[in-house]
Amino acid sequence: MLRCNLPSCGVARFLILLDGPWATLIVRELLRGPQRFSELRTSLSGISAHTLTHRLRRFEKSGLVMRTAFAETPPRVIYELTELGKSLEPILLTMNNWGQNISDDVLRSALVNNNEV
Repeated sequence: MLRCNLPSCGVARFLILLDGPWATLIVRELLRGPQRFSELRTSLSGISAHTLTHRLRRFEKSGLVMRTAFAETPPRVIYELTELGKSLEPILLTMNNWGQNISDDVLRSALVNNNEV
């Protein structure tokens, strides 16, 4: 097992599991229920197959997501949140409520400052 100093800060611990721009959006989609890879890819406009695959594998290894493969032709794989993953729901709902209260002007300013417009 890896020996390192783990952060005691809850936010830092959260970010170890859910870092990057797609992490919380993938969890948001899986909160709707079990989904196939293609369903997730469709609902997450702009995500590459490589990024989605990488994130789902990381989430599976960390215990946030369960992957179920069915012995069918063609193969069918379903991804769903574990209890640990489902425990993120109130956090994402709070993030959603906070984000909905941000004015469009603030968002435009942030996008301009980040050269994303």
